[in-house]
Amino acid sequence: MGNKKENHKFALCVENKDCEDLEKRKIYQILQDDESEKDGYLRVVDESGEDYLYPQTYFILVHLPREAQEALQVDGVSG
Repeated sequence: MGNKKENHKFALCVENKDCEDLEKRKIYQILQDDESEKDGYLRVVDESGEDYLYPQTYFILVHLPREAQEALQVDGVSG
C-alpha cells in the first residue's frame, strides 16, 4: 500500500430548484467527473444515495477536516 492520501470533495447545497433529491444547507459528497465539470456540472451523491449531475451553481465547494470527510463519506462510494 502506498501513502496516497485520499481527498474527497464536498459541497454545500445553496439551491435546489426542481431537484427533489437535494436539500439546501446540506453538505454532499462530490465525485470526480472532469468532463462534467468542464460543462458546468458536479456529480453529486444526493438524497437517493445515487450520483447525479447538478449545476455547479447549486453548490459551494467546502474544505473539511479528514475526520469530517470520513464521517460524511457515503458507504461504497469513493471519489
